[in-house]
Amino acid sequence: MPLYESTFIARQDISTADVDKLTERFSGIITANGGKIVKTEYWGLRSLAYKVKKNKKGHYVMLGIEAPSAALKEMERNVGLDEDIIRHLTVRVDEIEKGQSAVMNSNAYDGDSYEKFGAFKHDKELVEAE
Repeated sequence: MPLYESTFIARQDISTADVDKLTERFSGIITANGGKIVKTEYWGLRSLAYKVKKNKKGHYVMLGIEAPSAALKEMERNVGLDEDIIRHLTVRVDEIEKGQSAVMNSNAYDGDSYEKFGAFKHDKELVEAE
């Protein structure tokens, strides 16, 4: 199956728990249509370069996906319809990066920040396994 990385930005005024629910909902769509989520990263509440739909900040989430194109299209359709999502981008990749992504490895995200920003459970297990 093809591999994808999908990143979405949620509105600044929703809670981290709401972002978790959104992520679980989109993950459920993928798994219900025959795919699987290989990796999930929560990058935290970050400033945007410019205002998007009256938002100066947004919750960033990246999903590593292994799924057929039909599952991905259905997920993207739901992401586009959700009012809490202000931007999203999905790209096809040759392989999904093991461990933390480049954003998580930047200076702003040291080990303490990884815990502080609440990375999702199975990502933490991936990092500890390495």
